[in-house]
Amino acid sequence: MWGKIREELRQRVGKNNYVTWIEPLRLADLRNGVARFEVPTTFFGDWVSRNFADHICSHLNNSGQSVDRVEFSVTARAPVAAKPVAKPVARAAEELPGAPLDQRFTFETFVVGKPNELAHAAARRVAEGGPVTFNPLFLYGGVGLGKTHLMHAIAHELQARQPELRVLYLSAEQFMYRFVQALRERQIMDFKELFRSVDVLMVDDVQFIAGKDSTQEEFFHTFNALVDQNKQIVISADRAPGEIKDLEERIKSRLQCGLVVDLHPTDYELRLGILQTKAEQYRQQYRGLVLAEGVLEFLAHRITTNVRVLEGALTRLFAFASLVGREITLELTQDCLSDILRASDRKVTIEEIQRKVAEHYNIRLSDMIGPKRLRNIARPRQIAMYLAKQLTPRSLPEIGRRFGGRDHTTIMHGVRKIEELMSTDSQLSDDLQMLKRVLQA
Repeated sequence: MWGKIREELRQRVGKNNYVTWIEPLRLADLRNGVARFEVPTTFFGDWVSRNFADHICSHLNNSGQSVDRVEFSVTARAPVAAKPVAKPVARAAEELPGAPLDQRFTFETFVVGKPNELAHAAARRVAEGGPVTFNPLFLYGGVGLGKTHLMHAIAHELQARQPELRVLYLSAEQFMYRFVQALRERQIMDFKELFRSVDVLMVDDVQFIAGKDSTQEEFFHTFNALVDQNKQIVISADRAPGEIKDLEERIKSRLQCGLVVDLHPTDYELRLGILQTKAEQYRQQYRGLVLAEGVLEFLAHRITTNVRVLEGALTRLFAFASLVGREITLELTQDCLSDILRASDRKVTIEEIQRKVAEHYNIRLSDMIGPKRLRNIARPRQIAMYLAKQLTPRSLPEIGRRFGGRDHTTIMHGVRKIEELMSTDSQLSDDLQMLKRVLQA
């Protein structure tokens, strides 16, 4: 019975996830509504419990069993992945589980436009798997701009081109969890050996380790060890290395020694391209559904927050039109997505304000957020603070965090300064009116 269910799970979770997470499971007991599995390590069991327990429980019930929950326990008898253990990639998957890769996130499904073309090109270069040319590759940008998509795409491509490589992708949170577990179980030397044995280390959302001293220390030494061995490292974060508060200076310096690439907020052309790609997929899924002209252009204009919101809106729209059996018209779109459209209408992001003000005053975005106090930088920074307070619902402490981790009193001072100058400086007043029009257009 379990063998049949494993094959069903292979189809559901994909080959890589199956080999890494499902195949090593051993069904030890099934009674009183509880399915008990033996697993190789505690970390392995925790990860399967969080990410695949619901799938396993559902398939067990579908096969005629009555299962309320699944449990996992560590045993030395638990089998390893079926791949030959002599292959390094199998050993990495077995001994050092990373995060599952999303099968949808490949280079083929990544829509390239001007805001992300440099990041895409750099990711492609790393994925070719040749000699390390820049180390690390550091990708940063706001939510929903494609960082994680590119990270998964690199891992997929490397595994396809060079299956013998040990490619490890995980979040900074998982790195910390694994490190703390090793400390607790007095297996720190095993932790060090395993992390230093990979050929490509990919860490997502590295800002998570900021302020966590012991984890930062271990990350720094792991980073150095891999660089010394000429192993490739790929890192992502929500901001540039120098702008991550409470991150040790030596780590910032190390992260900046490679190629640092910013994924900019999407522009209209890129959003439209993403929508056209997704719409084509949905046309095949919802055959017979008619999409009226102008709908995609309307959405690309109106929903500017991030790609996840954009794709989510299109998913909802196609599903709704299919359920009610209607053509996707502009009227249907406005009715179905009224809440998303209202939210998009009133949301001007702090990042967009910073970018527009920096462009208007011809200063670098990094200086806008950074520590420099020169007048030609400080005044535009205060203008951006003022606009953030006026045009967004964000609190002063949150605005301060977006301006390089500044205190809320600094933001309050900047806002008051601009309010004072508006009555005496006509040029400043004109600039503010123009920037507001641009941002609210």
